[in-house]
Amino acid sequence: MCDAIGLVQFLSGLGEIARGATSPSVLPVWQRELLCSSDRPPMTFTRQVGYTKDDMVHKSLFFTKTDISAFRRLVPTHLQSCSTFEVLTACLWRCRTIALEPNPKEEMPILWPINARKMFNPPLPVGYYGNVLAFPAAISTAQDLCNKPFGYALELVKKAKSDATKERIKSVSDLMAFKGQLHFTAVRRYNVADLTHVGFNTVDFGWGKPVYGGAARTRVGVSFYVPYTNNKGESGTVIPVCFPSGVMMDRFVEELNNMLAQAKNDMEHKLPAPSKL
Repeated sequence: MCDAIGLVQFLSGLGEIARGATSPSVLPVWQRELLCSSDRPPMTFTRQVGYTKDDMVHKSLFFTKTDISAFRRLVPTHLQSCSTFEVLTACLWRCRTIALEPNPKEEMPILWPINARKMFNPPLPVGYYGNVLAFPAAISTAQDLCNKPFGYALELVKKAKSDATKERIKSVSDLMAFKGQLHFTAVRRYNVADLTHVGFNTVDFGWGKPVYGGAARTRVGVSFYVPYTNNKGESGTVIPVCFPSGVMMDRFVEELNNMLAQAKNDMEHKLPAPSKL
């Protein structure tokens, strides 16, 4: 129906009305036909085998700016210009792969949404709140992700992000219109989404800014990056994660702790306890 930017626009409009406005300052625009491919064939759907709700293990990890700075110590010199998103994504992708213990030759894709609104010429109308996302993807074998240095995963993420040009996105859109949805195995695929600059924390229904704005829980293979300030006043990023078993979750957190310890040269350093959201 809509992406995160569209949802924030919708919630902000409701907030304006809740505070007394007669209508939103930005009127909603639907016009889904603007993004439809021509001669689109009927979609076919395949059922993917998943896990029952009782199998799921959830945890929320809180990364401070100090943690991010520590991870950056593992970044090779030629990749120092990397963003916080790229560093976190490479860390999580590598640690998650180690935790899952897949077949070494199995491909482990990671995907993330980017806002494609700025790529349209002429631009989409102001107020358009439909889904305008593109999904760059990086792929590596499990063996390479687990055994090669951290910089390997980071470089793949940076390259996939830089390759997300208008022409490539249009090419994938045409491919999906012709062949239908592209599928990966649910557990092996990893989807991450950066909500730190979307604006959920600015929505106001008349009670002030929210303490938290983002996903409270997630599902296997999906994580969100959400801005958050803990009870100590430290600002950082909360990332809800989910694994099919507690053993996998333990391996994942242990590997993250090992990376932090390696970066800080302090084996006693541990990730902060999961925040209660």
